[in-house]
Amino acid sequence: MTEKNKPSKLTKPRSRSSIGAVRSPQSTEAILEAAAAILEEQGYKAFTMDALVERAGSSKPTIYRWWRSKGALLRDVYERAALTFVTSPDTGNLEQDLIEHLRSLWLWWRSSSAGETLRSVFIEIQLDVNAIEEFRQAFLPRRERTLRKIFARAVSAGEIADGPAIDAAVSMLTGMSWLHLVTANLDNLDDIDHSVAVIVKGLRAG
Repeated sequence: MTEKNKPSKLTKPRSRSSIGAVRSPQSTEAILEAAAAILEEQGYKAFTMDALVERAGSSKPTIYRWWRSKGALLRDVYERAALTFVTSPDTGNLEQDLIEHLRSLWLWWRSSSAGETLRSVFIEIQLDVNAIEEFRQAFLPRRERTLRKIFARAVSAGEIADGPAIDAAVSMLTGMSWLHLVTANLDNLDDIDHSVAVIVKGLRAG
């Protein structure tokens, strides 16, 4: 090998964590974890890109390359946390399953950064028509998945009849829960019991 073709000793090896436009799993995790920590410790008002860059040890170009908006980033922060929140009770009773699921959801929102993160998502999507569309078409169906699974089991068991009333029930329970979230009223768990009782009674009567 000639001197010309020998690799330079000054050449630095390419970082394994930098893989161009494709997200680095390590960097992605660090950014999402840092974002969740800021929201939990200081709230939405303190959630700035500068604060995130400092906490995650990343850069603004990287963050904006992987997430087109703050709302998209916050959505991923929430859904990352939701991966560890698995609560799909199967007691054999529709009313009890719904109560257990919603109570655990509210407690999760209240005891972690998840509630603050979801409130922040609500704020951010108001500024972006495309974000609202994505929220309605993709994010919302994912967040309703457990409720729909519980209702589907009840239909299979013959507790209730299938039909459009289930869509209305899912919307009412989701809306009721999010109303309590945005108004910081998650301590009032009795509202879950009352709302579920009314909805289940209506479905069984139908």
